[in-house]
Amino acid sequence: MNRRKFLRFLGIPALFASGGVAWASYARSRNPYYQGPVSDHFNGLTFSDGRPVTKGLLDFLRWQTGDRQKEKFPEHFPAPPQDVPPASVEGLRVAHLGHASFLLQAAGLNILVDPVYSERASPFSFFGPKRVNAPGIAFANLPKIDVVLVTHNHYDHLDVDTLARLHQRDRPRMIMPLGNDSIVKAHDAAIQAEAHDWGTHLTLSDKVAVTLVPSYHWSARGAFDRRMALWCSFVIETPAGKLFHIGDTGFHDGSLYRELGEKHGPFRLALLPIGAYEPRWFMGDNHMNPEEAVEVMRFLRAEQALGHHWGTFQLTDEGVSRPAEALTVALDKAGLPPERFRAMQPGLVWEV
Repeated sequence: MNRRKFLRFLGIPALFASGGVAWASYARSRNPYYQGPVSDHFNGLTFSDGRPVTKGLLDFLRWQTGDRQKEKFPEHFPAPPQDVPPASVEGLRVAHLGHASFLLQAAGLNILVDPVYSERASPFSFFGPKRVNAPGIAFANLPKIDVVLVTHNHYDHLDVDTLARLHQRDRPRMIMPLGNDSIVKAHDAAIQAEAHDWGTHLTLSDKVAVTLVPSYHWSARGAFDRRMALWCSFVIETPAGKLFHIGDTGFHDGSLYRELGEKHGPFRLALLPIGAYEPRWFMGDNHMNPEEAVEVMRFLRAEQALGHHWGTFQLTDEGVSRPAEALTVALDKAGLPPERFRAMQPGLVWEV
């Protein structure tokens, strides 16, 4: 890794690489990604979802060095055959690429959400969570992409190498929360990255629109840039119905999703994370478990849900198949049929 990339991993832009006055400016806690007006969720330096920050570096070290009950992922976790999507769809077609990545095809528009084609969800090519199955659609088989949506800047969601490949091939419009555009443009200044705040409503075509809404999460690319870029979920409006996509979220008391369900619902489909939740004492604030995901589906008033964020990259302690197993138990406990909420694997498709 070269010096510029290492500094970026630490949350220090290339501008600060020479030290001196620039480093002093950084030491005074200047946000390297976003400078904008103070709001109810931005204090001039960092963003907040309204909850107190309860976990820090010492908690992370306790998790990593304590008596962990970690179930190691296998080297390979078989997935269904790769999907070969059509060039476009007039109805609604949703294909899972793996982890939190989806291809949404609606009303002639092709949208990628949190696309990650890299081998590792990491700033390093030689270290970090490595995928245990191939993307559900080969990059060469992707149709021409019109829009890319990015929920936040964690490496398993914002993959700048993949975004650069998509820009070179298709020149799509790339939409993300505040501050994330700076990260993308630092990698490739030509990428058409645009950043927006919670509540922003954007027209994608004459039939499809998207709104950025909050989630219970956080952001970081390195050790010193916590919450300096915003995170979000997406409400996607199509002629075939509304979709709700969450990249990552905690459950908290569920009130946020009750409010969003009342304001934007009901939804035809919700794409909800069900993995990366153990140990609960550490992960519970920012990653919901399958039982909580079922509650979020109900709060959103979603007709159906698809579970993602499991079975591709090991980020936490639960085994590779635990989220899908726990989802089955949670649905049974809630008295809901299994077809109401499917645990997706790379290559699987849901369509109207």
